[in-house]
Amino acid sequence: MSPFTIASTLFSLAKSIGIGSSSQSNNTETVRSGARASEDFSSSLELRMAALQAQSVNSLLGSVFTGGKTSSSLDFLTGANKTASGTSDPLSLLGLSTSVRGLSPGGRNLSLFDPESAYRMMSVINNRDVTYKAQFSELSTMKTNVSIMQQAGQSLGKVSASMDNEAIRTELQAFAGKYNEWIKRFDSTVKNDGLLAGTQAAEISLYELEQSVENSFNGARNGFHGLRDLGLSIDQTTNLASLDTSRLDAALATNRGGAISTIQEFSANFAKSAELLNSTNNFIPNRLANLDRVIDYISDNKPALQAEFGLGDPARPSTPIAKALAAYNKIFMI
Repeated sequence: MSPFTIASTLFSLAKSIGIGSSSQSNNTETVRSGARASEDFSSSLELRMAALQAQSVNSLLGSVFTGGKTSSSLDFLTGANKTASGTSDPLSLLGLSTSVRGLSPGGRNLSLFDPESAYRMMSVINNRDVTYKAQFSELSTMKTNVSIMQQAGQSLGKVSASMDNEAIRTELQAFAGKYNEWIKRFDSTVKNDGLLAGTQAAEISLYELEQSVENSFNGARNGFHGLRDLGLSIDQTTNLASLDTSRLDAALATNRGGAISTIQEFSANFAKSAELLNSTNNFIPNRLANLDRVIDYISDNKPALQAEFGLGDPARPSTPIAKALAAYNKIFMI
């Protein structure tokens, strides 16, 4: 497989990651903007590949002149003909010697018409290799925490009429605490330059669980409009949950059976939402599978890519990326 074919396949894999991991969509602005941002690398890589391919084709189509005679434009690949200077290097006519095969001390492939563009493209691949591994680690951690949130939702299902008000308050406060741990851990990762910014699987996971907490249809048949009528609400600025115990006590005093039924209904629905996020062929597993594919592909083909395009600058990960990368390397014993 040629390096250009390898790079083309890498581009396809990167594009599949940028587009997202599921056909499902909530049509939110953050998801659309994330998709646009993640395609920037794909578009840049495609343009650079096209330019390098054009340069390679031009070098093949150029005639090689020897002593006034025109030889085959492909002869220089085998050294069949020599230039007037006695070399078999056609680019020496242009002052671009390629007599030294391999990479330059600076890691460039000087046999290319534009070694600097190729080197920059390899720099991008080096950075993406590190970023994809860090994202795989972070999203794997999110997957684990989604399961923890599923368990937190399920635990509310044990609320029953036999429990006193204090015990019910304790259960709801415990759930709010777990939810806030979830938000504090991952909310910042999908914002601005966060590690999972533009990643649909992460954005939708946060969005779906928040919407599940705020679902006003829970308890509708009992005269309630979701958990907010029981005092559990989410701050729209911090995205953190809080429990108004006085409001909960009032709901239990006026319609105890309905309040307990609302909590149980919410428990089942929230747990189901969390379960779906981690289910086979859904957002998180699909994204992880795509990341795993492109990570393996870069690893298998990096020597061929570097031989063709140059070494590229080594990745310079930010602190969050470096931390997640270290976790990835620890998991896979790299």
